[in-house]
Parts: sequence; structure tokens; C-alpha cells
Amino acid sequence: MNSAAARGLASIEGGSPPATERTPLLQQCVVPSSPESVLDLSSPNLEAQKNLLDLKSRRETSPLPQAQLITLCLVRIVVPISFTQIFPYINEFIEFLGVTDSSQIGFFSGFVESSFAISQLLFIYHWARLSDRFGRRPIIIIGTLGVAVMTMVFGLANSIPELIVYRCLAGFFGATASVIHTVLGEITDSTNQAAAFPLYGITGPVGSIIGPLIGGSLSNPAQKFSQITDTPKLLTRLVLFLQRHPYFLPGLVSGIISLLGVALAYFCLDESLPSRRRPITQNGVEPHANSTSESELGDDPSFPKLPSARTLLSIPIIRALSLSGFALEMNGTSFVVLFVLFCYTPIEQGGLAFPPSVIGYALAFTGLIAGLTQLFLMPIFLRRFEAAKIYSVCMAVWPLVFLVLPCLNIIARYGSHYGLDGADGLDRVSGELGQLGNHTKAISWVGVFVALTLSRVGGIAYPASMILIKNNVPCPSYLGSTNGLVQWFMCLSRCVSAAFASSAFAVSAKYNILGGHFWAVLHALIAVGGWWLARDISLSSKSTLSS
Repeated sequence: MNSAAARGLASIEGGSPPATERTPLLQQCVVPSSPESVLDLSSPNLEAQKNLLDLKSRRETSPLPQAQLITLCLVRIVVPISFTQIFPYINEFIEFLGVTDSSQIGFFSGFVESSFAISQLLFIYHWARLSDRFGRRPIIIIGTLGVAVMTMVFGLANSIPELIVYRCLAGFFGATASVIHTVLGEITDSTNQAAAFPLYGITGPVGSIIGPLIGGSLSNPAQKFSQITDTPKLLTRLVLFLQRHPYFLPGLVSGIISLLGVALAYFCLDESLPSRRRPITQNGVEPHANSTSESELGDDPSFPKLPSARTLLSIPIIRALSLSGFALEMNGTSFVVLFVLFCYTPIEQGGLAFPPSVIGYALAFTGLIAGLTQLFLMPIFLRRFEAAKIYSVCMAVWPLVFLVLPCLNIIARYGSHYGLDGADGLDRVSGELGQLGNHTKAISWVGVFVALTLSRVGGIAYPASMILIKNNVPCPSYLGSTNGLVQWFMCLSRCVSAAFASSAFAVSAKYNILGGHFWAVLHALIAVGGWWLARDISLSSKSTLSS
């Protein structure tokens, strides 16, 4: 007698009703896949047993697809590197191209930065739809390769129109970023997303560290290393080339990093689109079998198979995520633009007069804070609190971020000791704060630290938004299009926020509105509006906590 029959006989002998001629054979013989899955079919509480086993299975954490997650993170990091490496030197680059009016530098830098987002806005939803048809992997490879090439040629521009054209093309290829978000949603589920999303989210902060460091350290290298005179003939030609194109080197290095991302995507990244997934098993389990697309959701027949943007926006939670995503991106993009302008502007005009190298180090420090927050705090928050609550609290932090910055200028104005020539004594080349007293220096840097830390706390809303999209998508086939739609709203925000922020800063400085700090009050009010939009998400969002 086999073990299953023995268990069946034992259950019969244990008090079950005796078998008759009409009793189905092996009615009480259940071959279990695990000890917990044995059901007493004769029990009147059979449904309660099933519910209990379902609850236990939901509590089991699905293993992370570590190889795919690491590959995805390494591919993802090239976009923030390429995007942020221009921030430390973009103002100097525009001045190098012939714009000498300091008030106009802010306008042109804003337009150059916004051109990237404008291209993303025009093509991000179309890239997402193409990935639903042709697969995620080829779209990611094409986009990363295009970003690499456009980043390299950016530093060769000889006019502002060329800068805008190269930046637009980089945005066109960078619009594939939403496809990478979709891949993450397809290889994870609700039981392991608290570990996966923070690891993925750290790529943005790490890229924000590396990008500004590259831009601030490698820009204008011929001037920085001009003391080296005994050089070979080939190196002399290289120095002359870098004198003609002083901002080519950071783009070249960033582009090479992007090419490494292309190689990783080609050789290591698997296709995650369910209809094109290869039937390869690992330890007897199909890759990504625990993904949201296959286990947690089912296609809803009430929705069309290929949704339009209007169809998606008719869903309240998707509409709320799209509108609040617009506000979130305006906060994040505006802060970066305003922080760079604020640090670069002389003290008497409302800034701190930092040189590009110091600005690069400050932005890198911001990325470090964000990385530590994502790595250590985000998993704890996601396991204890709903993602919608985290999102709302982070949105409420942004008004404070903008109001801290003008306080630093007030401290610098009243704490500076002017030199003999009446200048503010700040040295842009060395990065020293010049004649500021030690006490004022300390207070200023503490204030910078507080502002950057608050901005990174507010930035936790980004991965929270990704989780909310993943858990509230109406059916699996909508995940790519929904990510594309929300990213479209974020790109729309980037289109207007960079130019709007730099223009607000320039107008505030030119007309000395509120002591040149009108831009801070204006963006704080906008951030309050974004927090108000985020409140609607908590009312209609599904739970993101695994049972």
C-alpha cells in the first residue's frame, strides 16, 4: 500500500463516515505538495481550510530574481548619469558660447535642460506602447545606445541651438526609461517588492552622485591642468582640442558608461513581456513566475486589450497618480535647477556664489543621502506603512525644501566680511567661501545639508509612486501603457518646470521681488498644491502591504 492510500485509510479509521458503493475511490486520499496543503475533504469547514492555506501562501515571500534585478539596476543607472552630468557646468558652458548677461544665463540653461524633457514628453508613451508589442529588451537596448551617442556629442556643440538639438535627441532615446520601470514590475510581486524597489530606486541617487562628480571634475580640463607643461606632442594636440571643446570630456566619460549599459542589456537582460518570455526554468520554476502580471492580477474583460490614454485616465487611481506625478516631478526638477542657480549666483544677487566643482560635490552629496535613504529606510517603511501614506507624507515635505534655501542667502549676506575692493571675497576657482566667518560658514553648510536632506526625503515619493502604479494597474496588459502614461505626465512637468523655475529665479533677481527670493515662495505654494493632489490617492489605492 502506498503512502497516500495509507493516509486515506488512516483518515477513514480515524472517524470518517464509512465508505459505501457510491463513495468515490480515494475521496479522502490527498497527495500533498507540502504538509500545509493537506485538506480534510470530509470536514464541513473545507472553505475555511482553503482560506487559511491561501493566507499562508500569500505570506511566503517570493524569491527575488537577483541576476535580473542587478542587471536592471546597472542598466538603469546610465540615464541619471547622463542627465545630471551637465548640471555643474551648464551655466559656464552657455557663458562660454557667448551669453554674458547673468540674468540670461538662467533662461538659456532652463531651455537646454527642458529640451530633454520635451522630447521625452513627445515619445515616452509611444516607446511604452512599442514595448508592449515588440518586447521590453530591444526597446531598452535602442534607448540606452541613443543616450550614449547623444551624451558624447553634447560637448562638441558650438552654439546654443546645437545644445538644444543634442539634448532633444538624448531625450528622445531617454524616453525608454518607463520601459525599465515596467520590467521591474513584471519580475516582482507584492511579497518581495519591499526589497526590490528600494534596490532599484537607489540607482537614481547613485547616478545623481556619479553624474555631477563627472561633470564638475572633468569640465574644462585644459584650464584645470594647465600647470602641466612638459607634455608629448600627441597630448598637446589633445589639450588644444579640449581648449576648443572644454565640456566634451564629461560627456565622453558618461557616454562610455552608457555603452557599458548597452552591453549589459544585450548579454544579460532577459525579456520580461509575458507574451515573449522564453520558457526557461530555474530550479523547476519559470522565471518571474511570481510576477504581478501572472499571479496577482487577471485580465479584466471590461477593459479593451490595447488601452488609450483616455481609457486609462478614466480610472480614478490612475488619474490621481498621473496628476500627482506631474506635481512631484515639478518639485524634484525645480529644486535641482533652482539649487544650481542659487549656488552659482553671487551673494548680493540672492545666491551663495559656489564654483561648479563645489556645486557638483553638493549634488553628489544629495545622491549619497538619497541612496542611504532608499537602502536602509525605504524597506522598513514599505513593510510597515502603506505606500499611499508614504507618498502623501513625502509630498508634504517639499514646501519646506524650497523655503530653507533663501534663509541661507540671508545668513551669507549678513555674515560675510567684504574685502578691500568691496567685493564679496568669494573665489569661484578654489571654491572657498572667502571672507565669510567660520561661524557663518558652519551655519551655511548646516543649512545646505538640511535642504538637501529634506529634498531626498521628499524624493522617496518616486519609488512609492512606482509601487502604487504596479499595485493599482487594472490588468497585467496595462502595466506598460500605465507606466508610460504616468511618465508622460512627469515629462510634461519637466518640460515646463525647468524653464519655469529658472525664469522665476531670473525675474526675482532682476526686480528684487521679496529680496530676490520670490521664486522660493512661489515654488513652496506649488508644492502645497501637489501635496493636496496626493491626498486623493490614499482614498482609492489598493493595499501594498503583503498579508
